[in-house]
Amino acid sequence: MSGTRVLGIETSCDETAAAVVVDGHHVLSSVVSSQIDLHARYGGVVPEIASRAHVELLTPVIARSLIEAGIQDDHVDAVAATVGPG
Repeated sequence: MSGTRVLGIETSCDETAAAVVVDGHHVLSSVVSSQIDLHARYGGVVPEIASRAHVELLTPVIARSLIEAGIQDDHVDAVAATVGPG
């Protein structure tokens, strides 16, 4: 598929996610790894736990997103990521 391929990365709270979108509207993949079970015993999100989970989960989530999109990392034209709060 031609067009601008953007890898979007989300890690602002307790979900680690990645998606590949073409030309801003055609979603090739969307992978979300929730941390809800990790934080349940604390009654809410614990930032330090969330941060450590993102470190562990981000690479496999991105890899899965690229596989589902049917592209390799060198076919990504741009990367978009959340800036905050997490």
